Amino acid sequence: MPERPQALFAMTAENVPQVFPPEVLARLRESVDIDPARVVRDFTDPGVRDALARTEILVTGWGCPRLDAAVLDAAPGLRAVLHSAGSVKGFTTPEVWRRGIEVSSAAAANAIPVAEYTLAMILLAGKDVLGARDRLRTGRAFPGWDVVPGVGNHGLRVGVVGASRVGRRLLDLLRPFDLSPSLTDPYVDEAGAAALGVPLLTLDDLLRTSGIVTVHAPATPETHHLIGRRELGLMSDGAVLINTARGALVDHEALTAELRTGRLTAILDVTDPEPLPPDSPLYDLPNAFVTPHLAGSQGNEVARLGGVVAEEAGRFVRGEALAYAVDPGMLEKEA
Repeated sequence: MPERPQALFAMTAENVPQVFPPEVLARLRESVDIDPARVVRDFTDPGVRDALARTEILVTGWGCPRLDAAVLDAAPGLRAVLHSAGSVKGFTTPEVWRRGIEVSSAAAANAIPVAEYTLAMILLAGKDVLGARDRLRTGRAFPGWDVVPGVGNHGLRVGVVGASRVGRRLLDLLRPFDLSPSLTDPYVDEAGAAALGVPLLTLDDLLRTSGIVTVHAPATPETHHLIGRRELGLMSDGAVLINTARGALVDHEALTAELRTGRLTAILDVTDPEPLPPDSPLYDLPNAFVTPHLAGSQGNEVARLGGVVAEEAGRFVRGEALAYAVDPGMLEKEA
């Protein structure tokens, strides 16, 4: 058996056994020589210098320190960074790309639970489950079987803002349902939208025509407060806004003002700021449903991320192309 390349964990130590449970760790160790008891949180620690000098593959995750020039100088043999989470923007630097180090991310795997959360919220919101639950809790009486106009998922128009990994996964999940999805994304043309099976609309038209608007765009200077006072005003009475992307994509002051009128409903898994201050009205408004950034991988779902890294390690060692390689030219367009 050929000698396995040296690898090193660089992440929050408590997460290693969760992301790499025994069966996933065993798959990873088939390809690389890595010690789960040695996890780096500080690259400047003199105790890790020897390990860095021998490292060919870094297995990173939440809590990984920045890979600046000094760190990379201390790891002259580093050839790949395999990230067991989503975005790599928080710890990579231009030096990583300049030195030709390959980088892979488990962002595609993390998109799965986010899309599943969003699908669940769309279906619940379409039937006004959240509002009905609050009315039942307040009234303590069965409300009857009256047909409520505008409620239901038969032909419900769902507007997807952003053909990101999550946005595309969500479109896949929506297909079996009797919903009517549409898309807005400045980087997708008509042919691209057709390939995804949805009509392409301008943001304004999508907001005007959708009963539910779900946000999946990256956080960039251009998308800051993408959904602001004007955009919220375009949404029809009774519409629902879902945000599982980044809190700053939505102007929370404008959203709070709109929610106070009772005209819209918001389902927010991300907020700005995050977490919300204790006195935020979004905690108490009956038409605001806020969850603590849990749409991404939770519990046993995080092992899926480790599985992606184990697969990527095998590909890299065999000399194959990484399936989830990060393109540095696309980083500014990604979350």
